[in-house]
Amino acid sequence: MTTTATTGARPALPGEPAYEQACAVFNQAAPARPAAAFTVRSVAQARAAVRYGRDAGLSVRVHTTGHSAGAARPMDGMLLVRTELDGGVRVDPERRTAWIPAGTRWAEVVAAAARYGLAAAHGTSPTVGAVGYLLRGGVSLYGRRTGLAANGVTAADVVTADGEVRRVDADHEPELLWALRGGGGGLGVVTGVELALFPVAGVVTGAAFWAGRHAEDILRQWLAWSAAAPREVSTSLRIMNLPPAPEIPPELRSGTVVCVAGAVLAPRPGDLRTAERQADDLLGPLRAVAAPLEDTWAPGGTEAVARAHMDPPGPVRILGDHLLITDPAGDGSDALLRAAGPGTGSPLVAAELRQLGGALAEPDPAGGVFDHVPAAYAVMTAGLPELHAPQAIRERCAVIRAALAPWNTGRTAPGFVESPDQPQGHLNETEIAAVDRVRLHYDPDGLFRADVMTGTSALV
Repeated sequence: MTTTATTGARPALPGEPAYEQACAVFNQAAPARPAAAFTVRSVAQARAAVRYGRDAGLSVRVHTTGHSAGAARPMDGMLLVRTELDGGVRVDPERRTAWIPAGTRWAEVVAAAARYGLAAAHGTSPTVGAVGYLLRGGVSLYGRRTGLAANGVTAADVVTADGEVRRVDADHEPELLWALRGGGGGLGVVTGVELALFPVAGVVTGAAFWAGRHAEDILRQWLAWSAAAPREVSTSLRIMNLPPAPEIPPELRSGTVVCVAGAVLAPRPGDLRTAERQADDLLGPLRAVAAPLEDTWAPGGTEAVARAHMDPPGPVRILGDHLLITDPAGDGSDALLRAAGPGTGSPLVAAELRQLGGALAEPDPAGGVFDHVPAAYAVMTAGLPELHAPQAIRERCAVIRAALAPWNTGRTAPGFVESPDQPQGHLNETEIAAVDRVRLHYDPDGLFRADVMTGTSALV
């Protein structure tokens, strides 16, 4: 296979160690097996990879950590570009921004911002690639106060189908920046983004677990609190059947448990006591139901927030489902418990309600095409095929979807979708058409068209 003229590199082929490294994904239920793969560590290498794909007649795909691999189209016969750009996070404390090279994980961004008393609207896992998360919108544990994470992206470097690198911002090719933020991809290789940060003096964060027999009372109390919760608080409730892993305490894997996790933000030093009181307002009634089996909620720094949800640190096989719902208080909570609660024999490791609302529900005039989430809660369900048959997991996900049908908005948040069989529902027809016009302008021959998320383009 010929080499690229710019860098002297060549794509890695199946069977080569560099190929396996480039194709590695977090969700191993959806392995990536392209015809060839580049791992790019500079903008020059990204440009060379794009030109190689164009010259070789190969559709170009892009990923970093593969956390969203389950929702991606197959890569067979295509060229994969894995972004692992060098340079590190650069924080400008005066402007309160961070430059994040593509491939950077959230743990690095959080640590860099924390040195200046700043924070980023990151997700629940420190190992997720920050740029991919941001381009899919990003529902952060700070999101009820800050809005969708993608709204904080103020600039990006992107290598388009012609092999050129473009710095896009509000004054330079703003239509491309608009489409990149939640448009569904297929616009080029993003090599870095500038992200607005916000001040933080501290947080109260953690997770508390109760035995499954308390699920009904915990769920009702949590939903009642959520209805009027302050924006500084973002939480989730999960009904869990944890695997027999040695790192999980025995009392948490001896049956169904219910977990409430999240974060309370204290923007200024004077807000720390308020944050502690807000956490007590949430947790006090829950602790009164029963003593938690485990309770890690405590004041701390921002680096603890990314660990509070206790997402798996390494690659796993995951099958799951996702929908956005209106407030399920009352009949909806009963429906969820009948579908996934204790005694149902659910094979799912987690059935989660993620609290939305607040700034997440408000359109941002300076945001991208996907700038808010019009729903009260996100529902995510997940099972591990090494523990239960894939068919049993899919059937239980379908049971939960059917049970919550009266509250289903028909919308989705793209970062939560786990399969291309679940089309993205975050854009309407007008928005899809507008993003397609941007795609046609920057990629008229469709070099990146196979990289578009399902349901976000009329061109695919």
